[in-house]
Amino acid sequence: MCHRTQSLRKTGEVRGSGSPASVGTSITRTATFKTTFDISTFRAREYGGLIAGGLACMLGSGLSQTCVAHFLGRRKEVPLTEWELTSSRLEVGDDLEAIETYYQRGWTDGLPVVPPTEGRVRQFLECCGYRPDQVVGVVPQRRRILTAEKVAINAVMAGCLPAYAPVVMTAVEALTTDQFNLHASTASTGGAAPLIIVGGQIARDLGINSGVDVFGAGYRANATIGRTIRLVLMNLCGAKPGMLDKATLGHPGKYSYCIAENEEASPWEPLRVSKGFPEEVSTVTVVASEAPHYVTNHGSYTPQALLDNLADAMSSLGSFANADWVVVVCPEHAAVLARHRWSRSDVQSYLVENCRRSVADLKRVDRRPGPVQPGDEHEMVLMLSDPEDITLVVAGGGAGGFSAVIPPWAGGKSSRMVTRAIGVCVDC
Repeated sequence: MCHRTQSLRKTGEVRGSGSPASVGTSITRTATFKTTFDISTFRAREYGGLIAGGLACMLGSGLSQTCVAHFLGRRKEVPLTEWELTSSRLEVGDDLEAIETYYQRGWTDGLPVVPPTEGRVRQFLECCGYRPDQVVGVVPQRRRILTAEKVAINAVMAGCLPAYAPVVMTAVEALTTDQFNLHASTASTGGAAPLIIVGGQIARDLGINSGVDVFGAGYRANATIGRTIRLVLMNLCGAKPGMLDKATLGHPGKYSYCIAENEEASPWEPLRVSKGFPEEVSTVTVVASEAPHYVTNHGSYTPQALLDNLADAMSSLGSFANADWVVVVCPEHAAVLARHRWSRSDVQSYLVENCRRSVADLKRVDRRPGPVQPGDEHEMVLMLSDPEDITLVVAGGGAGGFSAVIPPWAGGKSSRMVTRAIGVCVDC
């Protein structure tokens, strides 16, 4: 007897039929085979309207009661078993064949993926309360509509747990806003990647790393949430290298680029509060960013000396950009600022005033026209004009004087940082 299982192609999960075997497994004496669902993307002309809806999360998913309350407050109770998954199926022999098929068809980021089966996809959708056909985002320049089913398939492929669904869906919503300008920032030769910053109780509940090795390996939530965004961009938005991703170099964040704010080590209000959200609300912030640039300082005991190091790194001639900068302040450096009672706005204003270069410097590298003139050495040009263009995030391990500056996408202010609440509408 052959136990039939099905798995979604390009994003999926497994459902068994004809046997009480557990979801996602199929072991029989004669044969094992699986079917993966095809996740070809919808085009705008094929979908008649946009459906708005809230996020939800099951009580059993590991989130705190506070977070669950946020999600359940907007959930519409419709049994997921009544929702049809419309992605087409692809039949394969086993998990290894499925993985190799994804490679052959260009559905991976270069790493193996989890075969997406119907059961896994339904579990993911159940944890965010979206119907499969519900629209999460639209990329009009590419005539792409991103439905919850398609996003869920890619999330399963990336290795996400169902509990990560509210963060994933909110991140996709933020990335597809007009303000973020997803099409331009992902197609550019500049090679930026969406940096995902999660703040609030949900980051702690899901174990999103904000401490030691914050940009490194070893944390499933960081790795798979960030990887989901890359697979969504590649499989649903066409952002594949050489096609709609023309990055000259790219950077490792294009595999996964997701961190949490270390709120316990921060001397300031959380990032989400500084952007106008209630403290009890968790948020996702997205920004088109280059790779982190280390700024090492173990000897400064005053805010001015410490911040001069950061300002110098930010205003290098190769990164002189008037756009959304992220400055990741390590706990050791944050403690220096806290001892001297420097507020978030104090730090932002100081950096704006000191991220500058002389006209002579800019002329020598052709960032200003004409030859160097008398007085150019002393005439200074500010890189930034608005303190709000600098986002301060405390993150990293408690030991070591290593902060980082993260330059913006080369397209400048044509892509702006976006912060969205997870599971609640703060404007309702």
